[in-house]
Amino acid sequence: MGSANGGWGRRRFVGVLGVLAGAASGGVGCSTSSGSSPEAAPSRAPGSPGTASPSPAKSPSAPAPTGPRPLYLGTYTSAEGGGTGIGVATYDTASGRITGTGTITGVTNPSYLAPHPDGRTLYAVAEQDAGAVTAVRLSDRKVLGSRSTGGAGPCHLSVHPGGRWLLSANYGSGSVAVHPIGSSGALGERTDVVTHSSPPPGPGQEGPHAHQFLTTPDGGHVLAVDLGTDTVYSYRLDERTGTLTEVSRAHTRAGAGPRHLTFHPGGRYAYLANEVDNTVAVCAYDPRTGRLSVGAPQSTGTGSGTNYPAQLLVTANGSYAYLANRGHNSLTRYAVEADGARLRLLDTVPVDGDFPRQIAFSPDGGLLFTANQRSGTVSVFHVDTRSGALRLAGTPFASPVAVCALPL
Repeated sequence: MGSANGGWGRRRFVGVLGVLAGAASGGVGCSTSSGSSPEAAPSRAPGSPGTASPSPAKSPSAPAPTGPRPLYLGTYTSAEGGGTGIGVATYDTASGRITGTGTITGVTNPSYLAPHPDGRTLYAVAEQDAGAVTAVRLSDRKVLGSRSTGGAGPCHLSVHPGGRWLLSANYGSGSVAVHPIGSSGALGERTDVVTHSSPPPGPGQEGPHAHQFLTTPDGGHVLAVDLGTDTVYSYRLDERTGTLTEVSRAHTRAGAGPRHLTFHPGGRYAYLANEVDNTVAVCAYDPRTGRLSVGAPQSTGTGSGTNYPAQLLVTANGSYAYLANRGHNSLTRYAVEADGARLRLLDTVPVDGDFPRQIAFSPDGGLLFTANQRSGTVSVFHVDTRSGALRLAGTPFASPVAVCALPL
């Protein structure tokens, strides 16, 4: 099965094979930031769970788009039953109905996708032993080329808000990479790659496993979430040279297996999904220093069974958060309180699919998409931004080994 035969690949493709790994080694990867510095000691999250009502919803600042909108779908091309490239579809903003329109071929294992801020270019990881990132021009779906990430099994990528740098996380080698983005949207040779050589791997882990690389809301730092070392690394990105300087580290409890971080719109708090120990944590962020402080672990509401939480989303009004649960096949709904400092568990909602690997909001926040890896489907929910309620929008859309759904 190509890259699935590599040392990192067995775990990465375990969801495709339909075999769950043991809790010590965690579940399937990605779902949608060097120098030395003192390590930041973890601290408790500010506040404690309470019963205050969520913040009132704010009115949208712009009217919701109408008619069909583009949707891009990630998959594994080397997996049995996988796709042949990036799936292309549209969705109706009113009904949530998805209609397939084609495939962008010439890309390998595009398991995670991210758009350029100008909307002209799409970027995809090539999740394989010889990791790479690929640029695609959306106007004519032309592949603009690929660049090596300098590591194995890239599972996440994001574009720096300035639009000049692509950030990617190599799960297999536990490293993060930076590539320049040209005026055409094409990628240049990487300008930096940093491997997480310390601290030592957490319980049940054989090495570092970078799982996400994103920019903080203030734009001052880039954060790398590493499942293998139970650490979130804070870096400064030199926007002239594309190089990284580490400024801080935040540690979860041993064996938590942090996977995905999502910020509250206020920018001072973030929420961390811990894949291995089936918890979430509220984190405080200091924009001045880049330091992230990880709070106490909280329940996902899924019981004691195998779950492997995947990804968190927060509504644009900051009132609700949703967590994708792959083992439980559900979305956990939280009320966000105290201006982002607290999460209060409300309930779980079935996704009508198997193994929800990644979730994403439509740009207007009215729809929530779940890419269900094992059932090969994409479910769509209507989101009530005032109550946080989710309502399934019809029958899930069939998409081979659906591991990423990107609505634009």
